[in-house]
Amino acid sequence: MEANTASGVVVFVCRSCRDDTDPNAEPRPGTILAEAAIAKARESGIDVRSVNCLANCKRGLSAVLRGADGWSYVFGGLTPNDAEDLLTGAQMLAASADGLMPWRGRPDTLKRGMVARIPPFDFTEERS
Repeated sequence: MEANTASGVVVFVCRSCRDDTDPNAEPRPGTILAEAAIAKARESGIDVRSVNCLANCKRGLSAVLRGADGWSYVFGGLTPNDAEDLLTGAQMLAASADGLMPWRGRPDTLKRGMVARIPPFDFTEERS
């Protein structure tokens, strides 16, 4: 499945994530982060899409970076102010020759908030 973007990377942001201190707050933190990331990504070639739920509620505000031919990354514990970090991670993933987001240079938000790394559809042990 190939992303229909110049970079081949898609960022999915959970728009339904709530604020633990005020679960009824509107707009929700997930919506704020999604809108900020979409606005910042307009000229970057990174496609940002908001999704209704990523089912990572125990880890807080969540997002996924999905590479067209590489690994996908699930992050939690984000804040509404982390749009720039998501785009930096997406650009790193897009520039990666092996489809893996490098650890070095990755924003701290994407180091401490990583929940999972998911292999590409065509993954084989030989490719790992």
